[in-house]
Amino acid sequence: MSQQIVIIGLGQFGMALARRLAEKGAEVLAVDRNSNLVEEASNFATEAIAMDATDEAALAQINPARRDAVVCAIGDESKEASIICTALLRQMGVPLIIARANDQTHYRILQLVGAHQIVNPENEFGKRFANRLLFRNIIADTPIGDDLQLTEICVQPSMIGKTLVAMELPRRYGILVAGIRRGTTGKIILPIPSEPLLAGDKLLIVSSENAISSLIKGV
Repeated sequence: MSQQIVIIGLGQFGMALARRLAEKGAEVLAVDRNSNLVEEASNFATEAIAMDATDEAALAQINPARRDAVVCAIGDESKEASIICTALLRQMGVPLIIARANDQTHYRILQLVGAHQIVNPENEFGKRFANRLLFRNIIADTPIGDDLQLTEICVQPSMIGKTLVAMELPRRYGILVAGIRRGTTGKIILPIPSEPLLAGDKLLIVSSENAISSLIKGV
């Protein structure tokens, strides 16, 4: 059964999230006060509604507590609205509330009123893009937990012909190699610690953010 997810706030972040979730098969209910944005979302969302999400009676009508998750993606235009909406969602018993914060003060208030998870898309993108600018060998990186991320990097010239055993990446950098992307097909294979790395290999590694820079500078 598809997950039912409500997206409240159809700015650039909310609209992109709603579209991506719909593409992945989720049942998306898109909500915004702006009827033009709602009309745009209706092209891909399961349902799209123009309403004020700070109106308790109107919010209750969409039965948020019966959905798998609600994302409060209300943007810079109204921190107050996002706080009120988040508080109402918690009061209604929504099982998973994910709220968008614009700054640290907003983040702390959203925590206090009951958001289960809080995201700051601009901050996250800035951190990841900075890594790609500073370390050109990074192909992609995805946060997977507190201070942990999955990163795909090109094998450094100094790594070619060496084995994972010889490089001792876990001991030296706290890095776990989870897979190797090899060949023109881009197939991911399980790493064999005693097998030499080849030119063109790409490593999929799990580590802290700081470990990436240490690895690239140190090998």
